[in-house]
Amino acid sequence: MDKRLPLAAALIVLVLFGVPLLFPRPPVPPPRVAVDSVGKPPAPDAAVAHTVPAVQANTVRTDTLPVAKADTIVARTAVTTTWFSSIGAAPLAIQADSYPALNGKGGHVVLKHAQEPLLRFRVITPTDTIALDRMAFSSARSSGANGGSVVTFTGSNGRQLATVRYDLVNDNYLTTITVNVTGAASPAFLLVDLPGGFDTQEVDTLGDMRALAYSVKPVTQSARGTPFTKLDSGEKKLEPGPLTWVVAKSKYFLVGLLQPVGGKPFAEAHLEGGVRTRKQATNGFATAVMPLDSGRVTFEMYAGPQSWRRLHDLGREFETANPYGGWLQAVVQPFSTIVMRVVLWMKATTHLSYGWVLVIFGVTVRLLMWPLNQGAMRTSLKMQRIQPELTEVQKKYKSDPQKQQAEIMRVYKEHGMSPFSAFSGCLPMLIPMPVFFALFFVFQNTIEFRGVPFLWLHDISLHDPYYILPIVMGASMLLISWIGMRNAPPNPQAKMMMYMMPAMFVLILFNTAAGLSIYYLTQNIASLPQQWLISNERAKAKKPA
Repeated sequence: MDKRLPLAAALIVLVLFGVPLLFPRPPVPPPRVAVDSVGKPPAPDAAVAHTVPAVQANTVRTDTLPVAKADTIVARTAVTTTWFSSIGAAPLAIQADSYPALNGKGGHVVLKHAQEPLLRFRVITPTDTIALDRMAFSSARSSGANGGSVVTFTGSNGRQLATVRYDLVNDNYLTTITVNVTGAASPAFLLVDLPGGFDTQEVDTLGDMRALAYSVKPVTQSARGTPFTKLDSGEKKLEPGPLTWVVAKSKYFLVGLLQPVGGKPFAEAHLEGGVRTRKQATNGFATAVMPLDSGRVTFEMYAGPQSWRRLHDLGREFETANPYGGWLQAVVQPFSTIVMRVVLWMKATTHLSYGWVLVIFGVTVRLLMWPLNQGAMRTSLKMQRIQPELTEVQKKYKSDPQKQQAEIMRVYKEHGMSPFSAFSGCLPMLIPMPVFFALFFVFQNTIEFRGVPFLWLHDISLHDPYYILPIVMGASMLLISWIGMRNAPPNPQAKMMMYMMPAMFVLILFNTAAGLSIYYLTQNIASLPQQWLISNERAKAKKPA
């Protein structure tokens, strides 16, 4: 036995069990604020400087608490409950009535961040800053189109009159917001501060905090995201416009400001890292900037789940509000879109739970890959058969490289192969990897899998609490490798990889979504018959004629 095998096995065991001991997970902080506090006025936070074209001198954020007492206005649609404050005419919190909170506190998911409002409005001009977020407003309610609701706020600071109108769509998480300020000097810009984070309401609170990010979509470019962890405290980042939308997101929910269809885009967005009270970044600042046209501006707000279908139906490439893949986005994002379309179609067609959909999806991918894998495995068999001839040619003509090359090509030609046959045999092994990576990122933020039970799992979007699936998946990889090496020539490197690859994948899947393990384990099981058949073909080929 190769002496390196015991050493490799020892290193694998050390990595698997030593790393969690040396680097334990940080304690999970409790949820910050109960739902009952949404009616309180926002608390002050750190001042943040913003820069806007042509009005740089008047861009200081004004967060001083108003003296006037705030009233709370509640508006309901078929899918949301929204609390507004009369101070600042801003939404304080939005409840997604169809999504339960999973943090053990009961109730539904409420999009909010501590005592802060979800949005803050300010208008800047060459000579003044109109702090709408400190202005006292009166409110009026009326019915909107298609059963929706309209809430209109009117206020004045003695010099300017401001109205803020919310048109809430009844069966969606979309709201059209119109801000009108009279008496403001031109040019004027509306500054809209997005949430500085979200109170976590998930089982995996650490994963929820790690997903906190801002993202923007330039009009002529792909979406790009900035995780809170990428912004140091006080670090500023400018996202130049024009921008189609600006988003603040957690793991499964988001608050996004969108350019209306046919309307004007956002001029720019300003991001800044918040103060870190712990190692994990949980606070940030983001401000979207829009020019006022005759004192008026209209935009849309989506505040709800990252449901792929809902976001896609809104257009404007809003389904990419959570850019996947980091520096691999150009490759991963298209595959993520394909995977989501296929999985959602299979769910709608079969009416099965997402756990069984992933099983069917894994089997389907393996069956579609069967012909390619079959060809690759048989190419590998041919390569093994001609290897002795190639070795003999290399030895015989080692002093004559040109003759050696000609003889090698002759051997390949006699067997109907080429020097590239070995590489073509590896291609089917690489094709499923983009799907694997796409699923890895999809499971990070896809709300369709949130809270879905399967077999002993309570939630396939979380890791297997008993680690059964990763271990069984690793065992299946080991079995596939063992079958693949049966009746094959001895290869120490292949034997070492037979142990290293399963260990590596087990380590990867230990703390990733259980649904990813379901998919990969299903693929492995579906590939066993093919591996067995090829192994038997190899055994027959070795027998003398």
